[in-house]
Amino acid sequence: MALPNLLRLIYRNIIVNTDPGSLVILVGLPGMYLVFFGFGFQSLAGGSASGTSYLSFLTPGIMAFQVVMAGTVGGSMLWADRRWGMLAQLLSGPFTRLEYLLGIMLTSMAFGLGGSLVMLGVAFVLIGSIPTHAFALAVIFGTIVVGSIFFGAMMLLLAALVKSNTAYNSIQILLIFVVNFASTVFYPLSSRLPLVLRVLFEVNPLTYVADAVRGGYTGSLDLTDGYQLVVLLVETTIVLAFAVRAYLRSDLSYE
Repeated sequence: MALPNLLRLIYRNIIVNTDPGSLVILVGLPGMYLVFFGFGFQSLAGGSASGTSYLSFLTPGIMAFQVVMAGTVGGSMLWADRRWGMLAQLLSGPFTRLEYLLGIMLTSMAFGLGGSLVMLGVAFVLIGSIPTHAFALAVIFGTIVVGSIFFGAMMLLLAALVKSNTAYNSIQILLIFVVNFASTVFYPLSSRLPLVLRVLFEVNPLTYVADAVRGGYTGSLDLTDGYQLVVLLVETTIVLAFAVRAYLRSDLSYE
């Protein structure tokens, strides 16, 4: 029995992005952040040799960072499919533009959830414990889903607007660097930061993702986390609307 079109697209997207090279970037890089930064930063802080306390802080941050890596999957798929004429070929067959769009977004969600589960497994090996409360896990993975949609939409918007491969890769790398390090993934937001950096932290959606995931991971959820989730949902809706509009208005190929 043939799979529905949407499932066929998701399967195709996952297969394309699970070659060894892609997996090293999507999962290996965050995993190395968790191991090297976890123990390295803890040693600088003069904490315990095991680095457990900082690893407990860093783990949910790296889980949150997976939404950024997952977002790059969708954007790169659209850009490559347009560049090599694959999008035109797919849409000339049984697939629609909406199915292609949903396939990309659901693929980003799958990679976000899959990557965060891998980081959770790595953390269990390093720390020896992970959250098991149903509500905490629901908050963690619900936030991962919304974050994956946001960054998937942001990268989709970039792919729909940029026609140069060099420009696309350069902007994507810059965005990853800024949203990663100007967030609470690696360190908490401090009032001692320069004003410009504090503003970047506070408007960065990854900060909201990291704080909500950390709240669920450590069992310290409060009203602030609920507020952050509302802001993240609003930002996701806005960016998704722009991304869909740009995608529907874009050419099928660059030829």
